[in-house]
Amino acid sequence: QVQLVESGGGLVQAGGSLRLSCAASGRTFRNYGVGWFRQAPGKEREFVAANGRSTYYADSVRGRCTISRDNAKNTVYLQMNILKPEDTAVYYCAVASTRYSGIRAEEYDYWGQGTQVTVSS
Repeated sequence: QVQLVESGGGLVQAGGSLRLSCAASGRTFRNYGVGWFRQAPGKEREFVAANGRSTYYADSVRGRCTISRDNAKNTVYLQMNILKPEDTAVYYCAVASTRYSGIRAEEYDYWGQGTQVTVSS
C-alpha cells in the first residue's frame, strides 16, 4: 500500500516562501510521475506542478514554484516563492502508476492527506 505524507505547510505572509515535502512509503517512485495539486475553499482541486513525462507548472505558479524530487529519500518537494494570498489552499501530492503522467488529476493513483498553506496579505 502506497502512503504519501505531506508536510511543510503553514501560515506565511505574502511575498514569503514555503517548501512542501511529500514522503512516500510502499513504493519507490523513481520511475513514476509525481504531482502537486491544491484546493481552495469552495473551489475545485487544481493542478500546480508535475514531474512525469516532462515537468509542468500551472500558469498561476510558473516562475514562483519549483517541483523536485529526491529519489534516494523517496520524497518530492514543492518550493514556493513570492507567495500570494490566492495561493491559500490545501496542497496535495500525488503519485502516478506510470512515469508518463501529466497535469490531470485522473492520471494519479495515490494521494496524500494534504497540508494547509495560508498566505496572509
